Amino acid sequence: MAGVPQQLKGRSFTRVSSWSGDELETLLDLADELKAERARRRELRVLPGRTIGLIFHKPSTRTRVAFEVGIAELGGMALFLPAAELQLARGESYRDTALVLSRFLSALMIRTFEQAEVEEFAEHASIPVINGLTDEAHPLQAVADAMTLRERFGSLNGVKLAYVGDGNNVCRSLMRIAARFGMTFTAATPSGYEPDAALVADAGAEAAAAGGSVELTTDPREAVRGADAVYTDVWASMGQEDERERRLRELEPYRIDADLLAHAATDAVAMHCLPAHVGEEITADVLYGPRCLAWEQAENRLHTQKALMALVIR
Repeated sequence: MAGVPQQLKGRSFTRVSSWSGDELETLLDLADELKAERARRRELRVLPGRTIGLIFHKPSTRTRVAFEVGIAELGGMALFLPAAELQLARGESYRDTALVLSRFLSALMIRTFEQAEVEEFAEHASIPVINGLTDEAHPLQAVADAMTLRERFGSLNGVKLAYVGDGNNVCRSLMRIAARFGMTFTAATPSGYEPDAALVADAGAEAAAAGGSVELTTDPREAVRGADAVYTDVWASMGQEDERERRLRELEPYRIDADLLAHAATDAVAMHCLPAHVGEEITADVLYGPRCLAWEQAENRLHTQKALMALVIR
């Protein structure tokens, strides 16, 4: 394994924008290397004797399993920490929890609701803090998506990526990483579901500097026209269950089905970060069809999360 850039050791990863394009590319390059070594059944145990804490306020499949498997494969130990079983549940502050856990652990992942919670942990911890998902951002998914697209197209620069549906945490982080790598990114959402205007403007300026673009529309067919990849996510995320019926009505025109995909490039791929609600945001024939990369995206969570830990902990 190549040497770890000094500036990444000890760094937190709380959002895509906290790392430069070069740093994200280093992460993707290492993820490619770790994936290849795993295919050869070679173990790169670069974290012997290290313990990584995993705090979960929300349920998880891919994030938790990828971390626990990845930590084991790197020679470390994962410590699963359900938030309800920590003193956080009884009012202990994030600051105090971060200060205490820094004395025990080599890194900390937290999956929670408020982005401010992750930022506060990172501010007070003396170990790297990794954002496993918040209502605002999902940077781990974004880097796995970037890896998956780079595998498919060879390069990210110039790739045309369309996102359709709710302009949620996945959309925002995807927009950020697309801008970092000079992709052409278009998000189609109903009015009222679009990402924050300030974020869009900032990402758009960054994309333009890298040779790409960021645009919003309310027309899913316009967004998908000529796209190399068409991406969606669930319409009602965790914590939005009481809005479910309204969301299903308003987002129904944004479903990825064969008709919508026909407006994309002839070799376009479909993407979904999972879990999927088949028949809502995506149809079964697309999700389980040969053009869907959802399962590659899921696998690449393992490789990118391993690379991230190797970079910031080792």
